[in-house]
Amino acid sequence: MRFFIYRKTFFYKLALYFFFTFIISSNAMAQTSEEFDEMTITLSVQRIGTFEIPGVIKGQTVYLGIKEVFDFLKIRNIVSSNMDSISGSFINAKALYLIDYTKNVIQFNETKTELGKNGLIKTATNLYLKSDFFGSVFGLDCVFNFRSLSVTLYSKVELPVVKEMQLELMRRNISQLKGEKKADTIIARKFSALNIGTFDWSVISTQDKGYPSNSRINLGVGGILLGGETSMFFNYNVDQPINLREQFFNWRIVNNEHPSLKQISVGSIFSTSVALLRNPVIGAQVTNTPTTYRRSYGSYRLSDKTEPNWLVELYVNNVLVNYIRADASGFFSFEVPLVYGNSNVRLRFYSAWGEEQTKEQNISIPFNFVPLKKLEYRVISGIVSDEIQSRFARANFNYGLSSHMTIGGGYEYLSSVTSGPSIPFINTSLRIGSKLLVSGEYAAGVRTLAVVSYRLPSTAQFDFNYVTYVKGQTAIPFTYVDEKKIIFTAPFHSKKSSTFTRVTLNQITLPTNTINSAEVLLSYMKKNVSTNFTTFALFNSPAEPYIYSNLSLTFRLAKGIRVIPQAQYEYNLKDFSLLKLEFEKKVFNNGFLNLVYENFATSNNEYYTLAFRYNFSFTQTSFTVRTSKLTQTTSQMARGSMIYDDKFGNLVLSNQNNLGRGGFVISPFLDLNWNGKKDPGEPKAMGLKVNINGGRIVQNLKDTTNQVYGLEAYTNYFMDLTRSDFDNVAWQIKKPTLNVVVEPNHFKLIEIPVVVFGEIGGMVYTKTENGLKGQSRIIINIYDSTGKQVARTISETDGYINYIGLQPGNYYAMPDEVQMLKLGYTSTPRIEFKIKRSRDGDIFDAIKFTLTK
Repeated sequence: MRFFIYRKTFFYKLALYFFFTFIISSNAMAQTSEEFDEMTITLSVQRIGTFEIPGVIKGQTVYLGIKEVFDFLKIRNIVSSNMDSISGSFINAKALYLIDYTKNVIQFNETKTELGKNGLIKTATNLYLKSDFFGSVFGLDCVFNFRSLSVTLYSKVELPVVKEMQLELMRRNISQLKGEKKADTIIARKFSALNIGTFDWSVISTQDKGYPSNSRINLGVGGILLGGETSMFFNYNVDQPINLREQFFNWRIVNNEHPSLKQISVGSIFSTSVALLRNPVIGAQVTNTPTTYRRSYGSYRLSDKTEPNWLVELYVNNVLVNYIRADASGFFSFEVPLVYGNSNVRLRFYSAWGEEQTKEQNISIPFNFVPLKKLEYRVISGIVSDEIQSRFARANFNYGLSSHMTIGGGYEYLSSVTSGPSIPFINTSLRIGSKLLVSGEYAAGVRTLAVVSYRLPSTAQFDFNYVTYVKGQTAIPFTYVDEKKIIFTAPFHSKKSSTFTRVTLNQITLPTNTINSAEVLLSYMKKNVSTNFTTFALFNSPAEPYIYSNLSLTFRLAKGIRVIPQAQYEYNLKDFSLLKLEFEKKVFNNGFLNLVYENFATSNNEYYTLAFRYNFSFTQTSFTVRTSKLTQTTSQMARGSMIYDDKFGNLVLSNQNNLGRGGFVISPFLDLNWNGKKDPGEPKAMGLKVNINGGRIVQNLKDTTNQVYGLEAYTNYFMDLTRSDFDNVAWQIKKPTLNVVVEPNHFKLIEIPVVVFGEIGGMVYTKTENGLKGQSRIIINIYDSTGKQVARTISETDGYINYIGLQPGNYYAMPDEVQMLKLGYTSTPRIEFKIKRSRDGDIFDAIKFTLTK
């Protein structure tokens, strides 16, 4: 049996609307101001997707079905029995609301909003709310497009459905890391000899009044050479000659399955070191540390700053493990899980309005643990790309002495260190209980450092860092005698707000004096308001203490407007040194308009800034004008990425950096002979959907493929394949879950066999005195030509039988003999049939069994 699903398209909805408009206008004498049209509206929500919901068009105004919108956003709602009110809680269980049709009001928390005569529309089956009130009351701004009969919804708050999606993503990642999720098919890595497939680019031009203009061009090229990831970065300033030290090249081959050698890198290498390296090393590196995530025990709190209200994602070895939103000043804090071995801990930053202007920042954790009885090493050697081309070499190892203690050591050489180029060192990391972490390192002739972190039961944390330097050492070009730092952090959370406190005390001892500094930070978030108050003090005798406080706030208003006031007060001047006010509004869906006023009292100068950013699908662009009494600066920027699909000859354009990342080309085909391979003559299959825990998906309707790009290299991704949009119900995917490893700077072709199932149909009757009668609950077994049972089905209430899922071949069907014996029935003989190979799936519907008592 075939079921044909008719989908309402835009043209159908538009034709329907104009039909009703024509009928109404032709009877204009009889209509009143209360007439409206009830129809389907397409609702689109950023980062979630689209959904069709019932709506009402009245003039040029759209009303949306309240229950359907809230159901889609997973907001709790209860509809009254007579459909005249809807109540529930909005995101927070205590944030109660009531939408009352009889009184024409919305009661939300302590606020009552009068809706007036045209705020709500009630029909026999639904209750509709004017779209403007979704924004003004709940912060769900709705933009109605009359031409396409669609509504785009923007939320000022994190919706439950978005949080659920993020949590589900993290759960899937954690399940993947623990090995809990199993795939139907594992697609291993293939090594290519040569391929160039990724290009990142950016152009920045700046014009200062009274000065020559300046332009910078950056180009990144990524590919595969001899099976290794190859990355090249070219940086060019039009006003300066090409500087070879600003150009980068790196070739890296990774094999996490090898027992003793997992990574080899050649080219520009950024290395950890005892001595201070200001430039990368041109050389080679080998290590047996894998690129995968390996969870240890415990966590370590890290805090930093970015732009105000940006979303920050935490990745450990390319796996998303947490995310948080920065406060009004850009401050954020993370619980970073401790991992085994040297790990790549990285942050990504996204603007508050989903701009996705990504920048990356590597962070370091002062604790290094290795699994029990495991030895990990890293060796690097080369030339530092500085002016004197210093020779550099470093070899270090770490060994898991116990599950709570790791010891290590090594040797470092830097020819430019005049106090002694050879630096042997030892280090250890120790976990005492579940609350105390200790790390230490001794580098001969250079320094001794210790880090202690203690977590209180209340989740408050004390960190103590101490570094003492050997007198006369030049490996680290500071004249410090020692450094001490104490950090106290304490988060507080409630159902309606969150507070974070950090106190930092620093002391730097110099040969002639001591510098002390202190910072007290208080971050507070509640609903649509974010607040940050920071006080900083510097004591450097005999100079007068320098103390200032900074207050930053962010207000999220209606219509997608953010207001950010900021003030800095200097106690020495007994006056404000900075007053700043910023307005930001999202425009044209992907555009952002910024207006900024700054007043610097210390320099008696005022600055006005106008900035406009727009994100196309293929590039990010911005235009900025900054002016004051003395100067005016304008700048323009464009950046993007190109990825070449060598399998199908397609070029994918993106507004995000993709160098070092990889992707897949998912190509479904009809596997007519069921051998799992694409053979000549087997056609493509349209309608496959791909779900994956990361990256971006582009569906190419021309060649039926799905391109997934922006994936982290050397990471295993799980893909779920669904057939919801296949043209034919007989098309099925036998193995819908894949585990695929990503290859950098490359699209991996994955051909998905879609098998075409055969179908049978018929009836089961019982012979009675009055003739034949359909018999329910009779088991029908299906056997192949060898007599092996391959399927079974049960007759329905009216005796009808149906089964879909047979591959081409010869079969026979018969009622279950054991059941027949129990019921005391005999049946007509078995029925033989053949399922033919067909693109649409063969149907044999002539099965008929008659049972006799």
